[in-house]
Amino acid sequence: MLARGDPGAIGPARAPAQVSVILPVHDAEPWLDECLGSVLQQDFEGSMELSIFNDASKDKSMTIIEKWKKKLEDSGILVVIGGHDSPSPRGVGYSKNQAVAQSSGSYLCFLDADDVMMPQRVRLQHEAALRHPESIIGCQVTREPPNSTERYMRWINQLAPDQLLTQGVPEDLLFFYEHLRKGGGVVRVDQSLLLYRYHPGAATHSVLETTIWAHRVRFLEEQALPHWATFTIWNAGRQGRRLYRSLTAGSQRKVAAFCDVDENKIRKGFYCYEDSQERPKPRIPVLHFRAARPPFVICVKLDLTGGVFEDNLRSLNLQEGRDFLHFS
Repeated sequence: MLARGDPGAIGPARAPAQVSVILPVHDAEPWLDECLGSVLQQDFEGSMELSIFNDASKDKSMTIIEKWKKKLEDSGILVVIGGHDSPSPRGVGYSKNQAVAQSSGSYLCFLDADDVMMPQRVRLQHEAALRHPESIIGCQVTREPPNSTERYMRWINQLAPDQLLTQGVPEDLLFFYEHLRKGGGVVRVDQSLLLYRYHPGAATHSVLETTIWAHRVRFLEEQALPHWATFTIWNAGRQGRRLYRSLTAGSQRKVAAFCDVDENKIRKGFYCYEDSQERPKPRIPVLHFRAARPPFVICVKLDLTGGVFEDNLRSLNLQEGRDFLHFS
């Protein structure tokens, strides 16, 4: 949840709601009944509206929406419906923007059509938003099915408050980064307030990994690397080398070393970037992590080594955000 940032985006003239639930919909027939039922079950006592934008659904989504519209409005929740019936959908980002534009709430609560809110979600996140008006308000989540993406679920639910800024990368990456660029914060309600479904048709799968990578590199170069004269890439393997190759020439020149625990990589002694335009081509030392100097950009995935990597990192007594950042 977040406070509306653009007062000009209020939409049609009417008494504004305190909270607008923003719901983009595209072919969501299998999940919509449960999703809309969870809106009806909210225990929030303030004024609330549901802003739906139908992105060219070809199934029975609109039939389900019309059925729930009366139930919701009878309970005091205004329902605003927009959409289009073009041959092809225009995407979840477009749909969210349209749903926001037609909404009136002072606070926006984003909901995907395949997810389910716990009854206290709007109330607790609204209370947190009032206490932290410059912050995005998140929450812990429960995954459905329960055994899917276990590492991701442990990571997202166990981030410490300061790690919400240094590691938190939600699905709406560009919005999140722009919020941080403008000095916004991130706060989490430490209760599971959302049932988050994992299935092959989820919008998350439509975002190219290369696109996400490119935006993350750009943000790293904007926000962290200007503060460091030099840094070490922790991982001399494929991911670490990929990060090095993705950096601008200026950032590449700041890479003092790679570090690793793999004796074969360390024994080789250096990494040579063959595609570099510089002459002579850079030969970056490869060191054992205990011989390397911070700050580090860490390209090692968490929760994959039985705790060995995490123990190695803790043994250096470093401060996240100052001495190292995670990039995996």
